[in-house]
Amino acid sequence: MSLVPTPEVLPIARGYFDSLLLLTFPLHLILMNAMIGAMALALWAHWHKNPVSERLAYQLAKVLPLLIAFTINFGVPPLLFAQVIFGHYLYASSIIIGVYWLSVIPILLVMYYGAYVYDFKFWSFGRRGLPVLVLSGLLMLCVGFIFSNNMTLMLNPEAWKAYFTHPGGVFLNLSEPTLWPRYCHMMVGALAVGGLSVAVLSRLWQKKDAEVAALALSSGMRLFFVATCVQVILGVWFLLSLPVNVMMLFMGQQFLATVLFIVALVLVVLVLLVAWKKHLAGCAWLAVFLVYIMTFMRAIVREGYLSQHAVEQVVAAQHDYSPLMLFVITLVIGIALIAWMVKVTLQCKEY
Repeated sequence: MSLVPTPEVLPIARGYFDSLLLLTFPLHLILMNAMIGAMALALWAHWHKNPVSERLAYQLAKVLPLLIAFTINFGVPPLLFAQVIFGHYLYASSIIIGVYWLSVIPILLVMYYGAYVYDFKFWSFGRRGLPVLVLSGLLMLCVGFIFSNNMTLMLNPEAWKAYFTHPGGVFLNLSEPTLWPRYCHMMVGALAVGGLSVAVLSRLWQKKDAEVAALALSSGMRLFFVATCVQVILGVWFLLSLPVNVMMLFMGQQFLATVLFIVALVLVVLVLLVAWKKHLAGCAWLAVFLVYIMTFMRAIVREGYLSQHAVEQVVAAQHDYSPLMLFVITLVIGIALIAWMVKVTLQCKEY
């Protein structure tokens, strides 16, 4: 008997929600990567005992709370769209790891508070600010690990039987072969794109503090290049850890998956060459494109898993577009407000 529950009726065709998921999730990923990269480079800069590194750490301390806020807020839309499309999988896996899943909110609150303390108390704390930053960084990694557990567990309904031996919601999907390669692939990728994000941010500090801007550019590009090289190895590990039927989708069994895989390989080579030559703008655009390609590949992996446990999703006979229109209107207003806030922030003398 299948453990997969019957999905809810969709108000409109699933394609609308798939498109919005594939549009919004990469935006969340880019911001999450920037957050982790800024955290890592702030730790590195604060650890070095020289004035320029210290000033770079302070600039990153001011940016971190903003990046955390944007990451969390931009993470809500893709999570909601994923729940609409895959709720009958995602809700089940969320219940099985319920204690850890619910702990994400308090973990985020403590992480966010730590980032603000590190910012506001930077000069008075001095070296004592490092443990605060380390704590926030570890909490970021914990949140990512919880999400990796949930997203791998939802793909394997056979593993849901663990609920009957762990009904208290304290189960983690540690026996899943793809868990660690997937998690490491995401986190190292976040370091890579995050380093590039710090290099882009260096342009904001060029006039105010040229030494800090130069250090941010060089360290950010170096982190991007090294982490991307490691990412290639981890990507191979992740690919080989996938079930054979899913992996073979990228080896010629599915045209779109194979094309995306080839395009991703070409983009990785190109972005490494451009990074080696220190062309910041070209590197940034290629990296954004690569993130979107990786998102599409991730969607194909998910569909490859779930095709084995497919449950028909019914679309309502009378389509209701009003929730979608409300979302689009709210999205446009929200983007306009965010653009205004970013503009005001950048005009502030502190930046």
